Amino acid sequence: MADSKAGPADCGRLVELVLPPAEPVDARGDWTAAEMTIGTRLPGDYRRLVETYGWGEFCDFLYLRTPFGTSEYNGIEWQSARFTGSPERDRDRYPYPLYPDPGGLLVWGTTMDADRLCWLTRGSPDDWPVVVWSNEGWYETHPMGAAAFIEGWAGSHVRSRLLMDMEPGLAPWFNAFRPRIHRCLQLSEGLHAHPERLRRLREALAPTTDRGSWRSTNDETGQDHLATVDTDWLLTYDASRPHQIRIGFPPEHSEQVWQRLCAAAQLMGCEVLQITSADGRCLPTWDTATDEDA
Repeated sequence: MADSKAGPADCGRLVELVLPPAEPVDARGDWTAAEMTIGTRLPGDYRRLVETYGWGEFCDFLYLRTPFGTSEYNGIEWQSARFTGSPERDRDRYPYPLYPDPGGLLVWGTTMDADRLCWLTRGSPDDWPVVVWSNEGWYETHPMGAAAFIEGWAGSHVRSRLLMDMEPGLAPWFNAFRPRIHRCLQLSEGLHAHPERLRRLREALAPTTDRGSWRSTNDETGQDHLATVDTDWLLTYDASRPHQIRIGFPPEHSEQVWQRLCAAAQLMGCEVLQITSADGRCLPTWDTATDEDA
């Protein structure tokens, strides 16, 4: 855990570590109106964080909220309308009040594990520390702003007892929350072993970047997660039998995705046996014109 405060300029260090999206989602809006709705001025580093990255997730784990957009899953003022008496009934378990109570916790992010990332709203907004509020009701305080906390967590030099660590050896990344179509292609085995098929898949979709992997110790199952660098496609190559490629992509890329996946399957020495949607429906064709997954 860091022992010194970090200022708004740390958003610049985060940008050096994690490439921002070309088109941030819910990143622009009327800050004055947003702050009036929330009832407080917001930290300067958070404003730059939102304008740079927008609504999305760091490393498939840490979710950044913004005060803009219309999604029910975004926003930082939501809790003020959801009264909870728990902190008042059990002060030992809940040592902090909730915003808008004075000095209360204001949520600016969450995690895949339903932990909450908060500010402790005491003093000047630019001096608000980050409080990690775990899904089990535990707390820890980090004397830094939101941007510095994300940069420290993603760079593995701010440690948290309550949050999952970054997977060693992976370069940190950010995914904007945007509409995506999801498809799964089941493939024939072909002549090549799994490592060679994976290599050829990545060659066909290059350039790609690693997003983590796992292997079963009992059988040959496993998954490799990757993303295309230039087109923002998110893929999982599943080594189960039949092996399959799962992909999420922006709707406007549909035809390009199909062409490149067909080329990839050919290079892998495989045939496409079946196409399914995100909910497991078998699809007769690739056509996504009336897709409901986005």
